Amino acid sequence: MNTGFTFFVQLVISGIALGCLYALIAVGFVLILKATDILNFAQGEVIMLSAFICYFLVTTFHLPFLVAVLLTGIIAGLMGIVTERLVLRPMLGEPVFAVVMVTIGLSIFLRSMAGILFGHNNLVFPSPIPTEAVRMGGIVLSQTEIWIILSTLVVITIFFIFFKYSRMGLAMRGTADDQDVALLMGISVKQVFALIWAVSFITAAVSGVFLANIMVINLGLTFVAISAFPAIILGGLESIPGAIIGGLAIGIIENLAGGYLDQVIGGGVKDVTPFVVLFLVLMIRPYGLFGKKEIERV
Repeated sequence: MNTGFTFFVQLVISGIALGCLYALIAVGFVLILKATDILNFAQGEVIMLSAFICYFLVTTFHLPFLVAVLLTGIIAGLMGIVTERLVLRPMLGEPVFAVVMVTIGLSIFLRSMAGILFGHNNLVFPSPIPTEAVRMGGIVLSQTEIWIILSTLVVITIFFIFFKYSRMGLAMRGTADDQDVALLMGISVKQVFALIWAVSFITAAVSGVFLANIMVINLGLTFVAISAFPAIILGGLESIPGAIIGGLAIGIIENLAGGYLDQVIGGGVKDVTPFVVLFLVLMIRPYGLFGKKEIERV
């Protein structure tokens, strides 16, 4: 196989693994945004807290990795329900700006609490995933990347089945489309909101666990969520399939830019590429690939 083509395929597949993480983070944002018109700025802190929780469940309580991941997901889901009940529900009917400011305040509070509880040191997660690389021809992949891709496929499949066929999933879709009609149909919108926040926080927890396996765990882990914003804009603000496709696209573009342009410019291109894409999308197609263009008649 041609060396240049092998390098390209290597970057694309690694970009897909990175894009899977962006997709999971973006789905968490979009779930809340689609149902409640709120952009949760505390999502990054949930990712960071989940990584810390899983780390201490494994290292301090010596739980098996899968059990720790399950408990982390349950804790994150409960955090989502508590956040919706205690923080967001009292804000119903208030201006959107006020609610957004509450989520920003929540993010600052959670980051401060994480520093108090877990400290400010860099922690290395004792990953159970073998470090030996998998070779397929001239392409080399880490087993962590493979697990990220496979796990994301499983999570997305579960989401699809849940939203398509379950009673609560249909209720969540109905509430996201029109809250007034959902109320008239007998759907408990408040219960659906709580579940949406729980599911959103669980996706953040899954992202946090995988990020813990490929990065050091510290308070800066929250900023990874910022890189998911271009994926949300690219896919369309209220489109879950768009968030998934946007996440994969951003991951691939970022990896390709890092692989080719960093060699020419000297570094830093990979980190800024998602936001270059964000600016271009906002200028050319501000409602995203799968978003609905709003037409206002006067």
